[in-house]
Amino acid sequence: MPAPTPYDIGEIFPEELAGPIRLPRRQSGNSPQDLAVTLLADYTLLTRARLPSGAIVALLAEAGVSPAGARTTISRLARRGVIESHREGRHSSYRLTAAAATFLAVGGSAIVSPGLVPPWDGQWTLIAFSLPQEEGTLRRALRGQLRWMGYAPLYDGLWISPHELSEKTKARLAELTLGTLTVFRARHVELDAAIRRNPIDAWDTAGIARQYEAFIARWAETLPRTLTGSEAVRARTEVMNTYRRLPVLDPNLPARLLPPGWLREPARDLFTAVYDGLAEAAQEHVRAVASRHAVAPIAGIRAHTVADLAAITTARPVS
Repeated sequence: MPAPTPYDIGEIFPEELAGPIRLPRRQSGNSPQDLAVTLLADYTLLTRARLPSGAIVALLAEAGVSPAGARTTISRLARRGVIESHREGRHSSYRLTAAAATFLAVGGSAIVSPGLVPPWDGQWTLIAFSLPQEEGTLRRALRGQLRWMGYAPLYDGLWISPHELSEKTKARLAELTLGTLTVFRARHVELDAAIRRNPIDAWDTAGIARQYEAFIARWAETLPRTLTGSEAVRARTEVMNTYRRLPVLDPNLPARLLPPGWLREPARDLFTAVYDGLAEAAQEHVRAVASRHAVAPIAGIRAHTVADLAAITTARPVS
């Protein structure tokens, strides 16, 4: 039997993950829906401020989305339960729904928070599950949940992590009624190289390293202070959309399992410098675009920093 794929971007961000809301599936590129969600989250996540529909169309146009495509994007996100509309006379505006904002805030906090890797005792947590082949949607949902929690498939129905099972993970697993689950913790036994599959092989560490290298190569020369207006917004959206995949691909694996010179921290430091460095210029541009399409002054358009996002917890949901 062929070895399972080490990781899949589409699997990491499955539509089923959001429950009652259906966020757009993350892609290797940036779809109009993906761009719109990032724009709304980057400047209204903590306040859920409303943006005029014309402002959303204008901001997406600056990213290369046609007006017709932007209006279709808004309509689709509303149907998915990601945004909700508000109307004053002939003027409409949109904001993130409470459920979407909370989901994005908690997920964003997990992605940008510095990963503190506890000492590793050499044991692995293993989760085995069995689902009928015809339950494809449920299978994708479970795989997505496990991937989001830092697990990877050693074999199709056997997922592993070097970390102990946290209370948060236990609670999440208890919510899953998708089939039969077995969880245990064990130590790997070395076998003949011809027949063994090392647990770390569940992660494509070479592929993850290339992702880090590509990210650093793309952003290392970026000087945030030289970008203004729409350029600042586009760059800030792109750096977020690119970086947020990396911490999920690399779920704080212990250093002793990784190749030397692992670029997790350099990539995070670079992301923070670029994202925070562009915040003020991007914020002012979004405010300016919104004001051109508003019938009254708009409060609550604010670019959060990495520290702001990292400070969000499930105990403090978005209002």
